[in-house]
Amino acid sequence: MTGRAGARVPFGAHAIPYVPGTLRPSGDAAAADRRVLDHYELWKAYFLRSGDAVGGRGRCAVFTPDAAHPFVAEAQGYGLMITALMAGADPDAHALFDGILRHVLAHPSVNHPDLHAAQQDAEGRDVGGRDSATDGDLDIAYGLLLADRQWGGGHDGHGDYDGHGDYDYEALAVRRIDAVMECEVHPTTRLTKLGDWSSDRYDEVSRTSDWMPDHFRAFRAATGDPRWDEVLDAHLSLAGALRARHAPATGLLPDFVVDTTSGEPRPAPGQVLESPHDGDCHWNACRVPWRLGADAVTSGDVRTREAARGLSRWARAATGGDPGRIRSGYRLDGTAYGDWGSPAFFAPFAVAALTEGEVEGEGEDDGEGEDDDSGVEGARGWLDALWARMCASPPDPARAYAAGVGLQSMLVVSHNYWVP
Repeated sequence: MTGRAGARVPFGAHAIPYVPGTLRPSGDAAAADRRVLDHYELWKAYFLRSGDAVGGRGRCAVFTPDAAHPFVAEAQGYGLMITALMAGADPDAHALFDGILRHVLAHPSVNHPDLHAAQQDAEGRDVGGRDSATDGDLDIAYGLLLADRQWGGGHDGHGDYDGHGDYDYEALAVRRIDAVMECEVHPTTRLTKLGDWSSDRYDEVSRTSDWMPDHFRAFRAATGDPRWDEVLDAHLSLAGALRARHAPATGLLPDFVVDTTSGEPRPAPGQVLESPHDGDCHWNACRVPWRLGADAVTSGDVRTREAARGLSRWARAATGGDPGRIRSGYRLDGTAYGDWGSPAFFAPFAVAALTEGEVEGEGEDDGEGEDDDSGVEGARGWLDALWARMCASPPDPARAYAAGVGLQSMLVVSHNYWVP
């Protein structure tokens, strides 16, 4: 595949600054960008499949050897976001993006043509119900908005391929965003549902890793739909309430929240969808520090900044500033039960650590001072330690999930992330 149009927001240009006061890893920014690019090249080599392996010429898909099926919606969303953000450094980024998009468009959900069937097998057949997963659609829609800002697109009036090498990314994004609102957002609570299949008791369940504030802001801007303001406020309000009631010492969120439409929303009491750890900070909620931190550094919203900062400070204290002590699983009180060393758990804390800098109007880091482990200098040391561990943890070809989370966290930490 070859590159086509030039990038309007090229990787490494740092053209869209973060909120003033946001930390960054020590050292040369260009050197940090090179480390991201190194990881990206490995990610491409290990996980991108193209051509006949995914249905024919011009198609790509992100391969997930560690998932229930070889191709899942979450990974395709990651692929679209990553390739759009890497444009300018990778001459193939535009073609790779379009290849993944062709795969997505070839596999619509059985319930709505503008949502993605969540799982495909090795032969490219839709499996597992042929319905959607909300996190995949959120990232796919966001990736399309990034692509529209990055490359523009052909306009055929329908959002489809125009026959001249371009899609109307904006139109495709708006159609998907509207479908998400119709099928994957609860009409009363405005909380994300698990997918377009959610009904009955599953209508009262929401997955915290789908709570993506920057996406909701971008969807509001793209569509003008004020309901996305309600979605944003509903998620941030509930996140704050859950931290106050169930995790005041840590700020951790559970994988799943139940009773969202009846009674008081609470962490899952046990297995409601995936595992007995559905009420813990497990393999879904490990992404929360990344999602909240990414919004905090791009929007400046005090709600996400305080939430991300609290998570970073808890993790720093709990590990004594050693990222190697971050475990892959925590109860909401901070009790660790998981194994050691997955980038899916430690990399998101580096995004949260960006928020520990001084922000105008807050004084000197809330009066904690700058010359001890609790102040800004301590936070810089924590961020540098996390960054060093991320750089020393290249993608594992058997672990697509951790590689995707780790690479996207590196993009944010290196100040290469932006909101379309």
